[in-house]
Amino acid sequence: MTHSSGLEFMDIKLPKLGEGADSGTVVSILVKEGDQIKKGQTVIELENEKAVAPIPSPANGTVSKLRVKEGDKLSVGQVILALVIEGDAAPAPEPVAERRTPAPAERRSAAPAPAPVPELPEAEEAEPSDSALAPAAPPSIRRFARDLGLDLRRVRGSGPGGRIGMEDLRGYIQRLMKLAAQARAAVPATPAAPPKISIDFSQWGPVVKKPMTTLRKTIATRMTENWNAVPHVFQFDEVDITALDALRKKYAPAYEAQGARLTLTPLALKAVVAALKKHPLFNASLDEASDDVVFKSYYHIGVAVDTEAGLIVPVIRNVDTKGLLELSKDLDEAAKKARERKVSLDDLKGGTFTISNQGGIGGGHFTPIINKPEVAILGLGRGVVKPVVKDGQVVPRLMMPITISYDHRLIDGGAAARFTVDLVAAFGSIAETDVKL
Repeated sequence: MTHSSGLEFMDIKLPKLGEGADSGTVVSILVKEGDQIKKGQTVIELENEKAVAPIPSPANGTVSKLRVKEGDKLSVGQVILALVIEGDAAPAPEPVAERRTPAPAERRSAAPAPAPVPELPEAEEAEPSDSALAPAAPPSIRRFARDLGLDLRRVRGSGPGGRIGMEDLRGYIQRLMKLAAQARAAVPATPAAPPKISIDFSQWGPVVKKPMTTLRKTIATRMTENWNAVPHVFQFDEVDITALDALRKKYAPAYEAQGARLTLTPLALKAVVAALKKHPLFNASLDEASDDVVFKSYYHIGVAVDTEAGLIVPVIRNVDTKGLLELSKDLDEAAKKARERKVSLDDLKGGTFTISNQGGIGGGHFTPIINKPEVAILGLGRGVVKPVVKDGQVVPRLMMPITISYDHRLIDGGAAARFTVDLVAAFGSIAETDVKL
């Protein structure tokens, strides 16, 4: 609404956040009432899935009224704040679809749609008439239909003038029973979820109760879905990284001089891509709708980052085309954005394989959960010096535990074993010329 003073009041609403993203939780408000803000300036930060998205102002102006507070859950189109802007600077209003209250059937359609129920064949079912006159039928048929709750206007009579007889009514009921049986058969049986219960743990001692964060809820949901949907199998092995670790230590100062850290993870990225090229099934996905196997000609590797808020997996793209220095910088930048919660939803999508490295924390063998729709994930543990027989001699070697979790719908044990053997060999084949700047 524009006033005679030339001022216009504008509601800033939550825009569409991305494909499949229509809500989020306010984690920070970066402006206050009375602030003058510029177009493109971030007004709030919204947590959605595992990312924190900055929400910018679409215009210059002064914040008149804040409509949200930290912790609020917002949906697309919900008002964030009211802005006072100069009339001449006001952006052209976007066309807004007419709002109306959805009918009950529309509101129900937001829930997952059940399997469609077959309709009665047109030739066997009469269209209900708008006429108040009842169809022609004997009193006994009317009484029987009334007791069963049947609408005789839907029964096609075969008698003179469309008169409905008992055979017509019996045939109509049989068709209803047949279609009901078909509908039941079309709906897959799903086990009922166990009821959620709340236990009063304070009856046994002092407790502190804190709500789960939005990120923690997202992680819990995704992990449960992935574990329930994918039949996991785990392949264990060890990698001799004695020579590789010596190369890493030798050239780490040179990488630091270039603003990068040479850790084991960028080396693992190169080894993983080498193995994936030999075994493309591990870089594939299953299209569950069509039962097709989708083989990808790109190598976008997700790297799990441990943050105070929870596990976040940004994706390093086109790993096969990058050298170790670029990969090291990409990893540092991705980890920094993840820990500062500045990673975007796009940064988390499109991965073809994932690496989870617990070596820096001190973890050994573990069984990571596959990041669906990927079909495999690599878990790396802490390297430990062990006595190993090499060339007939017992020598100390730095051995790193690894685990391959794979989707048994697509990958069999033999394929997993061959992939693991080639992955171990790929670690061993990284030469000094690959590391040297």
